Amino acid sequence: MPCIQTKVNVKLSQETERSIKAKLGEAIALIPGKSENWLMLTFEDQCRIWFRGEDNAPAAFVEVKIYGKAPGAVYDKLTARITEILDEELGIAADHIYVKYEEVAHWGWNGSNF
Repeated sequence: MPCIQTKVNVKLSQETERSIKAKLGEAIALIPGKSENWLMLTFEDQCRIWFRGEDNAPAAFVEVKIYGKAPGAVYDKLTARITEILDEELGIAADHIYVKYEEVAHWGWNGSNF
C-alpha cells in the first residue's frame, strides 16, 4: 500500500508525468514487498515552494507513505532513486529535494483496514 505524493514548483507535461510515474513504479520495488500494483501516485505541479529563503530554483517535496515498516538502508536507496528521477525528468537538483517517509500501522482500502 505505498503512496508517493510529489509536489514540484515547475510545470509537468503529461508526457513527463507519465515518465515519472513509470520510473517511480519501478523504484517502489526497492522496498521489500512493495510494487506498482498497489502504488498510488499524486502529482502537484507549479506549487509555490520556497527553499533556503528563495523561490527561484526548481525544487520538490516528496512524501512516501507505506503500510508497515522498512529498513533505513532501503529508504536511502529509494531517496537516491527519487532524486535521480526528478533530476533527469525535471532538472531538479538533489539538494533541492526533500523526501519524507511515513510508516503507517493502519491503512484503509476497499471499505476495511489492513
